[in-house]
Amino acid sequence: MKVIQLHKNESELIKRAIKNNREAQRVLFELHAPKMLSVCRYYIKDLQHAEEVMLNGFFKVFSNLKKFKNEGSFEGWMRRIMIRESISFLRQKKDIEFVVEDIEHENNYTNNIKTDIEVGEIQQLIDTLPDGYKKVFIMYAIEGYKHHEIANMLNITEGTSKSQLFKARKLLQEKLKELNKTTSYGTK
Repeated sequence: MKVIQLHKNESELIKRAIKNNREAQRVLFELHAPKMLSVCRYYIKDLQHAEEVMLNGFFKVFSNLKKFKNEGSFEGWMRRIMIRESISFLRQKKDIEFVVEDIEHENNYTNNIKTDIEVGEIQQLIDTLPDGYKKVFIMYAIEGYKHHEIANMLNITEGTSKSQLFKARKLLQEKLKELNKTTSYGTK
C-alpha cells in the first residue's frame, strides 16, 4: 500500500509543481536529486561538474514538467533528461573521443572474474576508461540503451558503439584482474 501511496503523492506533487508550487518542486528535487546526481556522475568524473549538470537537468525537468504524460515512471523520464544533459555537457567540453578500429566482436561475453570489490572501486575503474569507452559502457551496461539508440544519441555508428563496448569490457576485465591480484596479496 505504501507504494501506491507514494505514487499518488508523487503524482500530486507533480501536479502542484506544474503550477509553480515551489514547495512541491523542492520536495521532488530532494526526493530525486541523489539518484539523478549518481546518473550524472556516471558520465562526469568531476563531482562539481556533475552537480552543475544535475541542476541544469532539474531546471529542464521543471521547465518541461507539463510535457510529462504519466506514461512510464517519472524517475525514468528525469533520468533521460539527466543523461542528455550529461552528454551535452561533455560535447561542449569536447570530452568524448571514440577510438575507431576494426576488431572482431565477441557476442558471448562472460564475466569470469570473482571479486569482492566495493561499488566505489568499480566507479573508480569505470572513471579510468577512455571517455568514448566509458560513455558507451555506461549507456549500454548501466542505462540499458541499445546500440542503435547509443549511436543516435552520440552521433556515431552502431559499429563504433559495439566496438567501444567490447573494448571497455575488455579493459575493465584487465583492470579487475589487476585489482584482484593486488588485493589478494594482502589477504593470503
